[in-house]
Amino acid sequence: SELCLHLRHYRDDGVHHYFYTYTNTMNSSDTVILCTGCVILMATPLLFPTTLSSHATSLFLILHLCLYVCLSPADIISTVEFNHTGELLATGDKGGRVVIFQREPESKSEPFSQGEYNVYSTFQSHEPEFDYLKSLEIEEKINKIRWLPQQNAAQFLLSTNDKTIKLWKVSERDKRPEGYNLKDEEGRIKDISTVTSLQVPVLMPMDLMVEVSPRRVFANAHTYHVNSISVNSDYMTYMSADDLRINLWHLDITDRSFNIVDIKPVNMEDLTEVITAAEFHPHHCNLFVYSSSKGTLRLCDMREAALCDKHSKLFEEPEDPSARSFFSEIISSVSDVKFSHSGRYLLTRDYLTAKVWDLNMESKPLETYQVHDYLRSKLCSLYENDCIFDKFECAWNGSDSVIMTGAYNNFFRMFDRNTKRDVTLEASRESSKPRAVLKPRRVCAAGGKRRKDDISVDSLDFTKKILHTAWHPNENIIAIAATNNLYIFQDKLNSEMH
Repeated sequence: SELCLHLRHYRDDGVHHYFYTYTNTMNSSDTVILCTGCVILMATPLLFPTTLSSHATSLFLILHLCLYVCLSPADIISTVEFNHTGELLATGDKGGRVVIFQREPESKSEPFSQGEYNVYSTFQSHEPEFDYLKSLEIEEKINKIRWLPQQNAAQFLLSTNDKTIKLWKVSERDKRPEGYNLKDEEGRIKDISTVTSLQVPVLMPMDLMVEVSPRRVFANAHTYHVNSISVNSDYMTYMSADDLRINLWHLDITDRSFNIVDIKPVNMEDLTEVITAAEFHPHHCNLFVYSSSKGTLRLCDMREAALCDKHSKLFEEPEDPSARSFFSEIISSVSDVKFSHSGRYLLTRDYLTAKVWDLNMESKPLETYQVHDYLRSKLCSLYENDCIFDKFECAWNGSDSVIMTGAYNNFFRMFDRNTKRDVTLEASRESSKPRAVLKPRRVCAAGGKRRKDDISVDSLDFTKKILHTAWHPNENIIAIAATNNLYIFQDKLNSEMH
């Protein structure tokens, strides 16, 4: 019998829906759901009607595989962030959506459920825009999310794309008012002549509803793409950084910001570096740090001047002339900088290494960790496929004793600062069964001796990369973003380190 395959697609509330329709000469048309959003790799054999031939089955498998490979770029996760208690976890994606996960409380019947995070709320934070003056499209992609410390029953977070920063309020509602005198149950105004008595409105219980509403929109302050936002420890101000400038905002004022760093030269031909990341000190509201594409860190004190053109401290590692190459400047660019929770140290990530700096020692890093030094021999091919420009993030654990950062092939690395031990772990569907212990992985350099479970550097998949990571502020729970998948691991991860 003849078989016709049709792929149907529509988008509803930012979620992609795919349908496969087959028409058989022996049977009437039928529709089978392949996947919704980013839920892929379903139990495919269960979807096949028994009347389909083996030829049709292979076509179906090919179509299913193509859907998985051609997943919409809008579903790719672009940022991950825990709130200050770790009870909420927010992710942003390239489609401008923010998904908030809430940690499940521990129950006696399910003692292992405490570390589980379930979807709490989803909302569209940014939409694609167009700059008519410059004839440029403004992507909806969420570059960063930062939570504000909780002051009342509601939660607040900042999200930003390339140009616009928004403040969102996340609140719960489990009661609704009833018994209005001048409105009926559907909210329509009553005829006053029909109102014969007055009553006191009452609050009635209802199903829990999570409401997300925009409270502030901070726009029109950045000429270049925003790469960082950071909330100050005074909880009243925050800063936003783009390639050449850093602005200071008050959370209640949207139409005015103060420029605190400006590295734009008079002649753009003299431009030698750009700002890559910026963050406030966790305890001192006058201090902040920003990194550059030259691999330097500048600590600034806002008490010294309104415009911090001159830094208080410059952290820079002297370059080894013998190791200089065509790629030296590219791989030395700092892609992320994070203050430790104590405020004493700085953690930075460049292409090949993660470094810990002591605020009291500017001349060289206190510690240097090789993340994937085996790639040094492959820099030429990584330059050709643009992977050398990937921006990996880094994270501290709650006690500042362990650091974490991502790598390729869905690997991520953890380094114990006390024992100097390190481990490579993999975030994958095969290794993410509930309560399964992750096995350490090892990458073997080209030409080196390989053990049974080692993976060759030539076998690494550079399309699978972990750029965004986050660590729970108090516990050993980590969130790993791998393309369109979010992995959450807990507890036993760190047992590999000790």
